[in-house]
Amino acid sequence: MDLQLKGRACIVTGGSRGFGYAIAERLVEEGACLLLVARDGHALHEAADRLNGPHVATLAVDVTHAGAAEKIVTACRGRFGRVDVLVNNAGGTKVLPMDELTDHDWLDQWEQHVHAPMRLMRAAAPVMAAAGFGRIVNVTSSSGRRPSSQNPAYGVAKSGQLALSRAFAEHWAPRGVLVNAIAPGPASTELWTEPGGMGDQVAARKGGTAEEAVEAMGAALPLGRVGTPGEVADIAVFLCSPRAANVVGAVWSVDGGAVRTII
Repeated sequence: MDLQLKGRACIVTGGSRGFGYAIAERLVEEGACLLLVARDGHALHEAADRLNGPHVATLAVDVTHAGAAEKIVTACRGRFGRVDVLVNNAGGTKVLPMDELTDHDWLDQWEQHVHAPMRLMRAAAPVMAAAGFGRIVNVTSSSGRRPSSQNPAYGVAKSGQLALSRAFAEHWAPRGVLVNAIAPGPASTELWTEPGGMGDQVAARKGGTAEEAVEAMGAALPLGRVGTPGEVADIAVFLCSPRAANVVGAVWSVDGGAVRTII
């Protein structure tokens, strides 16, 4: 299926690894123009080199910083003349149970997963609406649909991001800007697998190794394994495309059946 993304100007935040990189890879394969955004300039340029697309630009910036949203949108317009697609993927977390969370921890998660994507949507949506086309995909989490005691600040922030997506969807759909979200479950990304990542953090609290922690999570899913970045990217990129013309304010689960509801 041709997703009709050739020449579309796309922004992907948190694009140097994990879901963000996999989404960027799929967009480049579809012939899109890409502004890849991440904090680490070195990792960002390495990712861009691996993508090896003819229309890939980079911008090293922390999306939580003041003015970052406007800087990102301006950079995309300056390079490609337009903004058609925004994928809000940036943000991370640590495994911190309720009793260990400080005010700073709660605010940090809210800033990463609610304020930063809100500012980017607020900056990008009017530009898209003026051109008559726009797609925004917020990469949330299955944790936002079932916050747990293992990492409550993250789950609460992701729940907020889901509500944020719906609010922006209602507001911008009449002007041709369609906002949706995806909710991945546990996956084999660097967030889980890198040294000191969530796999190591879970293992440190429960015993065993990071690999065993990730394997145990996968075994508990109806699918019987954790997901892959590419599986998440396939859904995200469809929602970025003109083909998703009748999808507004939705949350698509890409979680191996982790959230056991029909809604």
